[in-house]
Amino acid sequence: MTDPLEAERAAAEAQIAALTREFDAVVAASRASNADDEHDPEGATIAFERQQVVALLEATRRRLADVEAAQDRRRAGSYGICESCGRPIAAERLAVRPAARTCIDCAR
Repeated sequence: MTDPLEAERAAAEAQIAALTREFDAVVAASRASNADDEHDPEGATIAFERQQVVALLEATRRRLADVEAAQDRRRAGSYGICESCGRPIAAERLAVRPAARTCIDCAR
């Protein structure tokens, strides 16, 4: 049986690697062109693509940090316990969000 936290960690790491390659490609493409982001109509597209990839990378790094924190909670014996109310987090919620810190009631 696959550990959901390990699967989530692997997925986040793979996404970070893919987004890093995509970012590098966008930067390389912008260097290869003589587009002026400020004055070229296509420049806005290049800048937008770069910022979009950066935002996705930041979100995925936060997701990885959440998984790592969940793994720490598991080692400490507090995984699956709501950080807000102290009640157990439903197995269904953990199946969907393995790194969840709160139960569904507290998440609302």
